[in-house]
Amino acid sequence: MEQYMVYIGGIVVVFGWLIYQTIRSSQERKRRLLERIRSEFGTYANREYEYDDFHSISHYFEKKHKNRGDLFTIDDITWNDLDMDQVFLAMNTTRSSIGQDYLYDLLRRPSFDPAELQERDRLATFFDSHPEEREHCQMLLSEVGYTRKISLMDYIDNIRTLEQNSNLPHYLCIGLLVASVALLAVNPEVGVLLLIGSLIYNVASYLREKGKVESYFMCIQAIVRLVQCSDKLKKMESPELAEYVGRLQNASSVFQSLKRDADLMGSPSQVNGSIIEAFLDYVRMMLHVDLICYNNALRKIQPHMEEVMTMWETIGELEAGIAIASFRKALPMSCKPEFTEENRLQMKNGYHPLISKPVANTLETYRPVLLTGSNASGKSTFLKTVAINAILAQTIDTVLAQEYEAPMYRVYSSMALRDDLSSKESYYMVEIRSLKRIMDAGKNKESKVICFVDEVLRGTNTVERIAASAKVLQKLSQDGVMCFAATHDIELTQLLEQYYENYHFTEDIVDGDVQFSYRLHKGRATSRNAIKLLGMMGYEEQVIKEAEQTANHFLESGEWKLMGL
Repeated sequence: MEQYMVYIGGIVVVFGWLIYQTIRSSQERKRRLLERIRSEFGTYANREYEYDDFHSISHYFEKKHKNRGDLFTIDDITWNDLDMDQVFLAMNTTRSSIGQDYLYDLLRRPSFDPAELQERDRLATFFDSHPEEREHCQMLLSEVGYTRKISLMDYIDNIRTLEQNSNLPHYLCIGLLVASVALLAVNPEVGVLLLIGSLIYNVASYLREKGKVESYFMCIQAIVRLVQCSDKLKKMESPELAEYVGRLQNASSVFQSLKRDADLMGSPSQVNGSIIEAFLDYVRMMLHVDLICYNNALRKIQPHMEEVMTMWETIGELEAGIAIASFRKALPMSCKPEFTEENRLQMKNGYHPLISKPVANTLETYRPVLLTGSNASGKSTFLKTVAINAILAQTIDTVLAQEYEAPMYRVYSSMALRDDLSSKESYYMVEIRSLKRIMDAGKNKESKVICFVDEVLRGTNTVERIAASAKVLQKLSQDGVMCFAATHDIELTQLLEQYYENYHFTEDIVDGDVQFSYRLHKGRATSRNAIKLLGMMGYEEQVIKEAEQTANHFLESGEWKLMGL
């Protein structure tokens, strides 16, 4: 008897030690997580992604909003032209797949509702000024975690049509195991053989069935964590979050029985290498507990997919609010946009979010803008600066400037185009298709359009480029489009003078070196430094001299003649 008590005591001690280590490990993880949350707030995110991880982020936007005809979204051309993936990554300090998917979607669908933008601002301002509530939310949202390489939206859609399986085979496996254990008392030899056989069969059938549903299993686990997070968030008593808490409370109330399945199913967020978790994995294999809970959970979730989406989007809004607050704090300067009906754009000391030491520029214009200047002088960066800030104004109610005032715009660009090898279209064909979509948007007067064009119609010869470019840009201005176009064709600044404001960037050559100020100047560019740059690069003096003579002859006579031959 004493020997058995020693064994039992030893087992109790071992399990007590395991529980202590698990609790200690959990507390240490939470402490490190809280430290990371505090250190990352108010900084640009630097999270690294594999291709599959990043690709899945866009699926919520694509499934819910991209193809809606009644909703304006930033199209792929504009998004890629402006490097908005990088802007998103810099802003993405979210703690879950839901948060990052929602933030990406938010950036791609500018709002035309001032009340919606005011609410985003209010939420971000609250989280900025209430660190305790913010950190509590982030800790809870971290429990939802990331699905990684899998879009939660893909599986949420698939769950609607998944076939529900019976739990009878799993109950039979449990019954077989219980019977073999009971047989040990009657016939130990047969009982041991039956026990070994039942364990082998249970594990083999578990692995086979788990393989069939494992991808959806992850989604069920994510929804369970979503319900658990909603239950914890709805206990927050901050009046500023009352609307969100109410939504979560109503939506999660239909899933109360689902929470009982959570611990038995396990969770990717719990995979931490603990001995207890490893032990529970073996228990699940033998008893099929998580598969039984999966089938039960599927039957509880399928009738309430609308409530799932309510929780998903509410948590997404909260995470986006925190991310906006963090992004604002990381900026050296920002302001709230002022929206007007007048087609006038004013930006004071606006700058680009992805440049470490940006040069701020100021602009106020009632008319479209034509930019001239040499390569690398800052034209393209300025176009992107205005475009990105126009998008951020209507998505996160934040502009990277001292002041910003403009109408609510539909934003388009045609900048970083290239030959489309898949459809065998030349650069010029790709370009005119891109411009055509902007001209079509300008005909729709439901809201104002702002567009950004870098080197319009560069894919054709000089004479036709200037003629066609002048008419395209004139048409855009006549349709009320606020067009910002960069060009090397000085002729356009004269042809379009009554339609466009002229601005330029310039450079200086100091001690044989090119220096760019990246400052915006009123008027058209007058300097011609391209030929001078040849000399700085070591070209023969005769080549430079004859190139200058050729250029001067054209400017004086309007005819091209190659000098020196």
